[in-house]
Amino acid sequence: MLKVPCDQVAGHQARGGKLGPLIDDSGRFYKPLQSDERGSSEVAFYTSFSSNQKISDHIRRFFPIFHGTQLVEASNGSGLHPHLILQDLVSTRLNPSIMDIKMGSRTWPTKASEDYIEKCLKKDRGSTSVSLGFRISGMQIYDNKTSGFFKPEKKLIQSFSADDTRLFLRKFVSSNVSDLSAGPDCAFASVVYGGSNGILAQLLELKAWFEDQTIFHFYSCSVLLMYENELALKGLNSNPEVKLIDFAHVVEGKGVIDHNFLGALCSLIKFISEILTTPDDYPIEDCSNETEKERVICDNGADE
Repeated sequence: MLKVPCDQVAGHQARGGKLGPLIDDSGRFYKPLQSDERGSSEVAFYTSFSSNQKISDHIRRFFPIFHGTQLVEASNGSGLHPHLILQDLVSTRLNPSIMDIKMGSRTWPTKASEDYIEKCLKKDRGSTSVSLGFRISGMQIYDNKTSGFFKPEKKLIQSFSADDTRLFLRKFVSSNVSDLSAGPDCAFASVVYGGSNGILAQLLELKAWFEDQTIFHFYSCSVLLMYENELALKGLNSNPEVKLIDFAHVVEGKGVIDHNFLGALCSLIKFISEILTTPDDYPIEDCSNETEKERVICDNGADE
């Protein structure tokens, strides 16, 4: 039986009668294909990527497994609709903390319409995309069974400045998220961002690939950062992981390095490296105090 994912932090969501992704109990994620060229473009990317023998397994692990397409009942009740069938990236995780980061100072592909370019420009200029090369699109941080998830509202996230971005990258790996009077303690930074298998090491591995690959250009793609707080609190492996998602605007690289995505990676790597070297250095202003936090608890016995 298909159901609405409760760990989706950004993008189109299957709530309120809207068309959005669904999941099943076997670890598969059903993403509805967009009706315009974006749908066919994403299918073309997954098909090409999956069959390209030049891409090694250590790079493939950063991408969701592709299981083809299928007609399934749409979440909005409109009947059968074509969906991408992908790996559910959080199906094996318990209460995962997730951050969705939109990559690139430019988020529209080469042949986009003027209307679409104008729409993207407005979002890029109104966020940190232009100044930092990336922007946070959504996030959830698991606090505890009583409080559930710290999940900032969409409007708050859209207003993030560079300092807010620094702050929330620190909050993401902190154990005192619910304490608004204290700065982030970055208690999990060394085991989530650091280490030979941490998020920084994975981003550096991706960076090495993007410094060389000229097969694709990834416009408006997101990087997901994930880990499990409860395991980190117990001193166990928190399973930090980096994944790339959203490929409706990928175009052929034509032998040219994707400097737009590479620049975003370099910027994100710099921010995370700074947290590891100076975990106590954070902005005094905390924009999460300016609006009430949204807390969500899914399937753990508490109210939603």
